Amino acid sequence: MCLTSNDRMRKNIEVLFLFFCLIVFQCNAEDKSPSSHFESALEGTEISMGHHDPKDKGLPKSVGENQPIKQTEDETEMTGNGNKRKDEEDEEEESVEEEKEQSDPVTTEIPATTNTAPDDTYTYFLSRLADMDAAIHRLNVAYYTLDVKMSQLSNKVSNVESKTGGMEQKIEEIFHISKENQKEIGRIEGCQKGIRSGYKCFLIYRSYENFTSSGEKCKEKGGRMAMPKDQPQIATLAQFARQLFHPGNWPVWLGISDQRSEGLYLFEDGIRVTFFQWRKHIHSSQPDGGRRENCVAFSTDDGDWWDNDCSRRMYYACEFDVLY
Repeated sequence: MCLTSNDRMRKNIEVLFLFFCLIVFQCNAEDKSPSSHFESALEGTEISMGHHDPKDKGLPKSVGENQPIKQTEDETEMTGNGNKRKDEEDEEEESVEEEKEQSDPVTTEIPATTNTAPDDTYTYFLSRLADMDAAIHRLNVAYYTLDVKMSQLSNKVSNVESKTGGMEQKIEEIFHISKENQKEIGRIEGCQKGIRSGYKCFLIYRSYENFTSSGEKCKEKGGRMAMPKDQPQIATLAQFARQLFHPGNWPVWLGISDQRSEGLYLFEDGIRVTFFQWRKHIHSSQPDGGRRENCVAFSTDDGDWWDNDCSRRMYYACEFDVLY
């Protein structure tokens, strides 16, 4: 079957289109431009478009020279087909570029930083160093000022501590003098308000205290618990109590107890009691408390002695040395 020139031209165009598609596909795989592949493929390759005359490229031999109009039309058709093919190639290149842009990852453009001149950078660093040096100088001045103030404050605190120590010593001296004055006042009061018997004075205090607390109160007043050591002193103390509490009858602590040893009665100064004035009665003969009642008190109506519980609270009698 013999093909016409138009059929051969169309066949050649289809072959060229398929060859160009192959080049584009290879371009996408190797990431190269299609034009460079197309040029490299055309080099040394001759596309067979039938029997052509070397002098007359693109024209078949069967077409005679006496047909110029036909040849012109074929050339015009080939030229139109060439332009069309070029447009198709441009479109394919644009589509390939679009696909490549879509396949490439999206990259964010970072604005380029302006390069600073070396002289400007050096000047900037010098200015920053100067600012830092000025700040350090201010810190040194502030530190020196704070150190001076701390030294002054430390000196003031030392002065306050020394003065406080002196004041504490003075307060202790005042307290000691106050206690001595209180004792002196108590001794004077004991002889002025109380009753004298020989070289001592007796005074009864109307405040409720236990045996131990009574001894402490007498010492604070400059005396000691009443310790009548003979019959005249016992009689004098009993008479004073009767006058003070008449017509009532109240128990009053004496400075006598057997707390150290049961049945061994001692005065508060440690001297053993040799003279007793226990109450003797048919119903109540003293002492009768045993180990439960170890401290001695006397009654204000008759001056008899009773043993009592040392924790019991009652009036107490003190004795003071005569000052004159």
